[in-house]
Order: sequence, then C-alpha cells, then structure tokens
Amino acid sequence: MSRLIRVRPLPENSPRIMVYYEIFESEPSVCHKCNEVIEQRIITALGMTWHPEHFACKDCHRPISEATFNIQADEPVCSDCFVKNYSGTCFGCKKPILERTIKAMEQSWHEECFVCNGPCKKPLVGTSFYERDGHPYCRADFEQLFAARCAGCGQPITENAIVALNAKWHRECFKCKKCGTPITASSFAVEDNKPLCTACSG
Repeated sequence: MSRLIRVRPLPENSPRIMVYYEIFESEPSVCHKCNEVIEQRIITALGMTWHPEHFACKDCHRPISEATFNIQADEPVCSDCFVKNYSGTCFGCKKPILERTIKAMEQSWHEECFVCNGPCKKPLVGTSFYERDGHPYCRADFEQLFAARCAGCGQPITENAIVALNAKWHRECFKCKKCGTPITASSFAVEDNKPLCTACSG
C-alpha cells in the first residue's frame, strides 16, 4: 500500500514551493543525493526524491526541515541562506523580500510597501504615480503637496497656466478684478496686483 505524496506550488512569481512529507510503503525510490534506496521517510521535491537528511541547502549544506524552501539554480536553498544571499531588501521597510518583488524607481519593494508617500497611503501597484525626492506619490497627493498654486483660487495648477504679475493662474481664474471677465488680451491694467480688463480700467 502506498500513500499519495504531493508537491503543491505556491502562486506564480513566488520563489518558494511547499513540500509534503509522507511515508512511502510500496515501490522503492532512489535518493537524488546518494543514489541509495529510500526505505522510510521520503521527500519529493523538484521532480526528485530524497532522504530527509540529504535534502539540504545548496549553500550551507544543512538539511532543510522547514515546510517551505526557496530555489536557486534549480537547487533548494533554506530560508536563512535565501535571505542572506539572494533576497533583495525592501526600500520601504528595509526588510528582506521573500516573495513577490515590485521594481519601481530603480528600487525593490514588497507589494504592500509600495504605497503613496503622501497622506492617503494608497497602494500604487499597477497604477501610474509621481516621483519626488525618491518617493512615490499618487496624483491627488502629489498635486496637493507640490503643484504650483493659482493666485486666483489657491488650488493646485495641474495643466497649462498663465504666468502674470509674478504668479501663476488657472486660465479661467485670470479675470478682471471688477467685472470678472476672463482676460485673454496680451495687454491689461493692474490694480492692487490684480488684473483689470481694458473696459474697467478706462
């Protein structure tokens, strides 16, 4: 009688796979490491069978007893060696990255750490974002924090602006101080550092 031995991969993009330990009681298997017949406990991983004591990390050569392990160059690597030798460090939290890595702004991030650096802290994976001083921002927070402010309404200017009177203006906000008519002419009058149309300045 034999029992089912299962190897279940974790989701794609993950460097780790799950190992199930079982007792094998029928046809003999041969250990990938020592080429001896396996008579009791068996590990099936990477398409091969192993004695538990021979299923070892390729770097430190210690047997891997954890239920999960990592793969480098088609060989098993224990978690400690993976963190030490292969994993990147998250730019956000400064901790090792053991699973999916986000690459952005020439840095590596945990998926959950790649968020807006502004007040909202919204996730930015799969979205467009702005960069300032090495930090990512969503559009709304970037505009609120860093965009030039209109001299008329005080709100951020996110598109074309009119530059006049030593300030920037939304096109629709650059209007006559008295009648409110938008000023589109290249010449206009000024009163209290506000524009006046030619009709109101006469």
